[in-house]
Amino acid sequence: MSIGEDINQPVFRNEKQKATINIIYTYYWITEKIKAILDEEDITPQQYNILRILKGSFPVPLSTLQIRERMLDKMSDTSRIVDRLISKDLVTKKICSKDKRLVDVTITEKGKDLLEKLDKRNDEIDGVLGGLNETELFTINKLLDKIRGAEQ
Repeated sequence: MSIGEDINQPVFRNEKQKATINIIYTYYWITEKIKAILDEEDITPQQYNILRILKGSFPVPLSTLQIRERMLDKMSDTSRIVDRLISKDLVTKKICSKDKRLVDVTITEKGKDLLEKLDKRNDEIDGVLGGLNETELFTINKLLDKIRGAEQ
């Protein structure tokens, strides 16, 4: 189904408007598909993002500021999300020994176990883009990088 059919809008101002709306619509479509998978583990996409960031830095802890800088969703309330992860025993935090104004956040074994469980579903997560071949995926990545000015 085309974007025009999906949102019941047959006419667009121009192809740029259509592409912009298509990207935004597709972002939310992909997010909902991935959210459905994460919901089964009682975790949000933002929590999943933070756990993956912390797993990548393990055993080195990160401050909430460092986490926020690496997050996909820069508007997230990192401190609040970290507190929810603490309540689920997926991360720990303690006052930074080098700077008392910061807290160090570290993924727990339970957090790593959850990511390991979710890693077993990577094919399902990747399957959200399953209708595309490697060449098409390469092209999409190149075009999205170009939109953001990251084209080499």
